[in-house]
Amino acid sequence: MHRKTFIQHAALLASGALLTPHILRAQRKEDPVILLVSGWQDVNIGDIAHTPGLLHVLQTFIPRARIILWKRSTGETVRKMLERDFPKVKIIYGNVDADKNVDNPEVMEAFRDADIMIHGSGPSVVGKTNLEAWAKHTAKPFGIFGTTIQNINDSLKTLLEKASFIYTRETASLKVLKTAGITGRHISFAPDATFYMDIRDDAKGDRFLSENKLEAQKFICAIPRLRVTPYYKIRENNAGWSDEKIRQVNALNDSKKEADHAKLREAMTAWVRETGHKVLVCPEMTYEVDIMDELLIDPLPADVKPYVIKRGYWLPDEAASVYAKAHTVLSFECHSPIIAAANGVPFFYLRQPEDTIKGQMYYDLGFDDWVFEIEQRSGAQITAELRKVWQHYDQAKDKVASGMRQVGKIYAAATGVVRQEIGHIRK
Repeated sequence: MHRKTFIQHAALLASGALLTPHILRAQRKEDPVILLVSGWQDVNIGDIAHTPGLLHVLQTFIPRARIILWKRSTGETVRKMLERDFPKVKIIYGNVDADKNVDNPEVMEAFRDADIMIHGSGPSVVGKTNLEAWAKHTAKPFGIFGTTIQNINDSLKTLLEKASFIYTRETASLKVLKTAGITGRHISFAPDATFYMDIRDDAKGDRFLSENKLEAQKFICAIPRLRVTPYYKIRENNAGWSDEKIRQVNALNDSKKEADHAKLREAMTAWVRETGHKVLVCPEMTYEVDIMDELLIDPLPADVKPYVIKRGYWLPDEAASVYAKAHTVLSFECHSPIIAAANGVPFFYLRQPEDTIKGQMYYDLGFDDWVFEIEQRSGAQITAELRKVWQHYDQAKDKVASGMRQVGKIYAAATGVVRQEIGHIRK
């Protein structure tokens, strides 16, 4: 336990605040209870995948823990998927008001039972209010696991200064924390928990592959993306965007989309012509189903188009089953490559400058050759690297395996700190 947490607990012990019947019951428990807040939205298989990824991390490295998932998104389809694959995990919901109180007694019960609260992987501290409610109603530790922290205001800084551990999903966030004056040995890098997502739906995935005559390791996957996600098309009330913001986002996307995707099409074309194998164009977000034809299929040469299959929106378990059978996954989105890596499959991340600092994690894990900063790299360079992968496939697979071993070691160390925090609070 670092010094700040020790002082907090010592003060509480001196005042008798920890000597409540509830805490005494917690001390007698043989297994720790972890409250996890995660599940930010269901329109993106990457955001969905954070949750099963971190559940697998916790079940792997803290196997005796009982986990309660405080899920932010409320979609029934995703809930059923999680209940199928994690039947021992209790899922609860609840909103936090301006006074940091919650509207569901189940959440308060979880506050009483849990030994620690963990904020799951995400694009930012999305569950900030959830953590603030925990900090208000308990004196027990909390931490952040595999999250990008790109901007820090005063209220977030106040919260982060109370955290027992902060694991950012790329080293770029560590620099942001340091600039804000938040430092310590309890702060480190732990990549996005999606790297440990192990759920699959092989029945559905294999059926799709069979229906479309896609043979294992004889097709690549291609995932499109606009520079800025058009959330006004996805969320209610135009996501609260003004007409001016919508105009600006559309103008930016329209100005870049052809140049970006022409580079991916060049690699797709070379793959088809030189290998005679197929391409699966598929989405990571719901809106991408509507741009597949325009950006990745219609402009292809006539001799290439018959080799291209497309897939509608899906859940990450089916995507994982399909990616696991793919030769290589090429994606403008950040999380399809991670799902591919979790299944031992080579991947390319075609990184757009608007896609936040999260892409730094690929460099942190040694995948530099497979990250293509799209404004600095050409279609010919992407194609040349893809050709290298298919000509030396065993080496490419070994590279994925090596990176995944590194991920496992980082998760083992990070969860060791979580176990330590639980042990201290339960002594």
